[in-house]
Amino acid sequence: MSAGKADIVVAGHICLDIIPDMQQSGGSVEGMLTPGKLTQVGPALVATGGAVSNTGLALHRLGFPVRLMGKIGNDGFGKTIVEVLESYGNGLADGMIVAEGEHSSYSIVISPPGVDRIFLHATGANDTFRAADVRPEMLAGARLFHFGYPPLMRRMYERGGEELERLLSGAKSAGLTVSLDLARPDPGSPAGRADWRSILARTLPHVDVFLPSYEEILFMLRPDRYQALAREYGSEALLRYADGEELSRLAGELLGMGAAVVALKLGEYGLYVRTTDDPARLSAMGPCAPQSTAAAGWTGRELLAPCFRVGTAGTTGAGDCTIAGFLGGLAQGLALEQTLLCAVGTGACNVERADAVSGVPAWSEVRRRIAAGWPQRERTVPLPGWRRIDAGDGACLYEKG
Repeated sequence: MSAGKADIVVAGHICLDIIPDMQQSGGSVEGMLTPGKLTQVGPALVATGGAVSNTGLALHRLGFPVRLMGKIGNDGFGKTIVEVLESYGNGLADGMIVAEGEHSSYSIVISPPGVDRIFLHATGANDTFRAADVRPEMLAGARLFHFGYPPLMRRMYERGGEELERLLSGAKSAGLTVSLDLARPDPGSPAGRADWRSILARTLPHVDVFLPSYEEILFMLRPDRYQALAREYGSEALLRYADGEELSRLAGELLGMGAAVVALKLGEYGLYVRTTDDPARLSAMGPCAPQSTAAAGWTGRELLAPCFRVGTAGTTGAGDCTIAGFLGGLAQGLALEQTLLCAVGTGACNVERADAVSGVPAWSEVRRRIAAGWPQRERTVPLPGWRRIDAGDGACLYEKG
């Protein structure tokens, strides 16, 4: 695939994940990390991670022409990142930004059997990603610009998010539809202490489709509630405590900041979406705006799509692949209902494999499984006052009102 023929640009955070096989390591984590001790491990899995890799490669596997635009150093890890991307298709690394003298981002994933993973992460060149790195010719011919994980990219959240605003407004001014995804930072880190409400208020007027997770946006808009729930339940896994009313309030605030479409990822509980009730704002989405025949079905809606039933091998990259499915439906001009089903369908395919993207099939296969009556999970968040609606092909959605 030629980088010059991209319909969708996926930019933002990228890193190299180094995952030693620790099945034979034995002992406790504390014992393994004792100073001076040699711990025997197996071969390492080397893979790319981050929004550029996960969402970008998922779109590529679905069959959409995509350009990947992450920032790496001209070091060994950067060369490995390029090699991994190119292994998925010739030209997929052509849009990467190589920074002379900088080091590439990497993570060492320590994952002993039966223990939560430990991540050692170096942000690397992600921290210096700036609006000027995205040159106008790199957007030529594209219709959609997706940016992911600014909380893991220092320049994007410093100075009140002015660089993130410059980047997104530039893509919007170039005539593209703009979408944005987040990541949840460590609360004690500089990113975790940033004023995200203020950052979102200045950037969302330039964002057409905003796709954070519930936990990410709760942390950013309601930090006191987030911390209270985390203390009360002894965990930052808070999806089970969401409900329809809270989702509606959060999305309503984000629409008020300027976004046209807000989709909140809910993990195993599905995908929630709320859209603006202003037809003019929908029309202003740009090349991927719902066309006249579908626009009415996108206006002033609140829907939740339950997940499809699959055997789960791993959840790495599930949210990013769900985003890829949503953007694919948007780019193809599908109705909102079908776009939601394609989103959770792509995410479901992802979790059938342990890694981030190899489970994602061609777009036609995702749609075939949905059309064949793919069973959905019954479990979702509480939705008081919502109604179950028929979405066709035996699939259902829940709608407020």
